[in-house]
Amino acid sequence: MTRKYFTMLLMSMNSIVYAQNKPVKFITLDPGHFHAALVQNKTYANVESVVNVYAPAGQDLQDHLKRIESYNTRAKNPTQWQEQVYQGNDFFEKMIAENKGETAKNSVLILAGNNQKKTEYILKAAESGMHILGDKPMCIDAKGYALLKKAFEAAKKNNVLLYDIMTERSEITTVLQKELSQTPAIFGKLEKGTTANPAIFTESVHYFYKYVSGSPLKRPTWFMDVSQQGEGIADVMVHLVDLAQWITFPNVTLANKDVIINSAKRWPTTMTLSQFSTITGEKKFPAFLSKDLKNDTTINVFANGEINYSMKGVHTKLRALWNYSTPEGGDTHYSVIRGSKANIEIRQGKEEKFVPQLYIKPVNLSESELNQSFDGLKAKYPGISLIKHGSEWLVEIPALYRTGHEAHFGEVMERFLNYQAKNQLPEWEVPNMLVKYYITTKALEMAKSKH
Repeated sequence: MTRKYFTMLLMSMNSIVYAQNKPVKFITLDPGHFHAALVQNKTYANVESVVNVYAPAGQDLQDHLKRIESYNTRAKNPTQWQEQVYQGNDFFEKMIAENKGETAKNSVLILAGNNQKKTEYILKAAESGMHILGDKPMCIDAKGYALLKKAFEAAKKNNVLLYDIMTERSEITTVLQKELSQTPAIFGKLEKGTTANPAIFTESVHYFYKYVSGSPLKRPTWFMDVSQQGEGIADVMVHLVDLAQWITFPNVTLANKDVIINSAKRWPTTMTLSQFSTITGEKKFPAFLSKDLKNDTTINVFANGEINYSMKGVHTKLRALWNYSTPEGGDTHYSVIRGSKANIEIRQGKEEKFVPQLYIKPVNLSESELNQSFDGLKAKYPGISLIKHGSEWLVEIPALYRTGHEAHFGEVMERFLNYQAKNQLPEWEVPNMLVKYYITTKALEMAKSKH
């Protein structure tokens, strides 16, 4: 398969068909998180090269501009972004004032940074008639959830789109896990499971110290403050809840009444001052972390969480973990979905050389049934195949499909630009985003009530 053919296939998978509207302009607001830069890791059709950036002066802004510059100056596929920067404490007011009417309608506001005021910014931008692409989480607590509901109402009233960056929907193992779980001849019926033995279990492990775009990632000091970044249940858990909904209830409009949260818990990752200094460059803990001090040289970061809930009677258990670093590999993802004929499992451990791999584990499925039904998937994703591993089957995935986590941000942006060109999200997206954030914020309340 040629790369040109694969590109065409990806476009078909994501239904990318840009309308020939006026060129879109990107606006970046207070880019404190590296995800703000990753959506500019490539160029896009019908998007202006000039990007307006509004932010307070400081290291977060400088780090963002350095990342963009690294994309512009790299040897392979350099970008040509031109960042026009406004620095000042009134950066948000300035952004609103300079982007109104048709200017706002032809823009995409990119929000990826400190989450403490993010939901407030989202609400005011929606009220001003701006299209918004927000990094997760779009809210980190119950108060933020109330504001987010108002933001979606404002977006609807002003006929603009509000969408969050769900990169995991672009990961090929997850895409194929969804495909297989929607193939009754292989998967059978989705099990209901129980609280003790859920039908869906996902665990995501992240690390504070890691490499991004080939360099050690520098974290802002506020990233370790859960009142600014959000706890694990409200942050990374957003991805896991989203996948559970997207895979098992595709194109189904969900509601809060479909959810029963059975239990939730949270616990800290301890971080020494030396570790903190390594990833931030600061020699002491800032005052806002004094509430999290375990002792003079260690802080507790409540970045870990677990929730156990049911959606339309399907029991789901999700776990988000943050460790400081790992001697080998990087962030990992484990997921299993149980069906009456087979379980579909993603593993990314040492045995897989820390590359996500997809397995089919037969429960009541013959080899002939599997091979016959798998042919349909091979026609849709040319090059994939099955390799038998003991009692299970590995789905062999060609390298062309493995675009990588950083590329997924561009793929999300492609989808959003397509939605913006049509000025319409799939009808289930907004209700399901609200359900997703209801689950994470409600579970956080439950977990905190135990402390």
